[in-house]
Amino acid sequence: MLALIIFLVLIVLILIGSPIAVALGVSSTGIFALLGEAGNLPIFAQRLYAATTGYTLLAIPFFILAGNLMNTGGITNRIFRFAKASVGHRWGGLGQVNVIASVIFSGMSGAAVADAAGLGMVEIKAMTENGYDKNFSAAITAASSTIGPVIPPSIPFVIYGVMTGVSVSSLFLAGFVPGILMAVSMIVVVYFISKKRKYPRQPKASFKEKWISFKGAFLSLLTPIIIIGGILSGKFTPTEAAVVACVYALFLSMIVYKEIKLKDLYQILKTTVLHTVKTMFIIAVAGFFGWFLTYLKLPQMIITSLTAITTNPTALILIIIGVLVALGCFLEGISVLLITIPVFMPIINQIGMNPIQFGVVMILASMIGLLTPPVGMCLYAVASISDVKIAILSKEVLPYIIGIFIVLLLIAFIPQLSLFIPGLFM
Repeated sequence: MLALIIFLVLIVLILIGSPIAVALGVSSTGIFALLGEAGNLPIFAQRLYAATTGYTLLAIPFFILAGNLMNTGGITNRIFRFAKASVGHRWGGLGQVNVIASVIFSGMSGAAVADAAGLGMVEIKAMTENGYDKNFSAAITAASSTIGPVIPPSIPFVIYGVMTGVSVSSLFLAGFVPGILMAVSMIVVVYFISKKRKYPRQPKASFKEKWISFKGAFLSLLTPIIIIGGILSGKFTPTEAAVVACVYALFLSMIVYKEIKLKDLYQILKTTVLHTVKTMFIIAVAGFFGWFLTYLKLPQMIITSLTAITTNPTALILIIIGVLVALGCFLEGISVLLITIPVFMPIINQIGMNPIQFGVVMILASMIGLLTPPVGMCLYAVASISDVKIAILSKEVLPYIIGIFIVLLLIAFIPQLSLFIPGLFM
């Protein structure tokens, strides 16, 4: 009953427009005080501090900064031109370019909204100018941006690793195959929709055009190789990789491409700080929220309730996936992770599911939430740059959501899809 009251208060606060950090804080501290624990509220400050002092969390502001530098410094434009020259001639060519560009960019920023906002403007403009419907262009842009947090590096994986003690490097490696499967599912959907609607095909680029676009993008394409190669070789940690990504992006943008001037850095750094503070504030408050749930022994109660329904691991995994997807319709992806990790991890340990595999499942489920109203962050980001209404965009993006959900089920029930690569290297 107490668990129901806490989550009802939380959901009501979110529905009336309270920021997620405020909703988490009010619902947990308010009920904590009502239980007669007002004298122990200093614990709130302690948990806020403890939740945000992990070394690994330093990766978050640096990956956000790297994404902002790439969006502003011409790196995303060069990636898009290279992808266009490579596959732009196929059915739905520019839609497939959209997906491939997101795969490449995902190896740099680690954030879906950064992908949607950065590459999105370039992609939608190019697609609509070449005869693609704006609704279709916006939908594939929103969908492909969700590949970003799955293929390493990934901000959600960093948060999951910090909260569970799972190796962030292993989580990064576990995201490769699921991310590629997401991309393949989207490319298939793009192909059939484009063929059905008879969207125009681009002339096949000549070898010379491909070579010129490759040369222009070569240094940009090295970014994910440097980041992932450095982590795998042990040269630097995921946190240090984020710093390396920033330094390299700054070097390309200011020294090589000369598209960022010294005066532009203020706005880039300001945007980075605002996004970082927002993310870290949520993580801080969620730290107390997770401690509060554990203090009340709610995870144990939920385990007892679920296992009373069924002890079948397959059924329990399906129930957990259903809860994650449902919560994703109302909460931002990172918020879902922060709220549910303390609840579900004991269940996962009990049924013997690998925590690395479950981390990928959680992130994939939260990606579906980024594409579903009323709180789909990628939907809103793309709607704002494309002038496509949320209702229309939600309908257009549905085939891609189905594709992601199929990949999610495959990852949940075929462990080797996510564990094969970490097993090779770690």
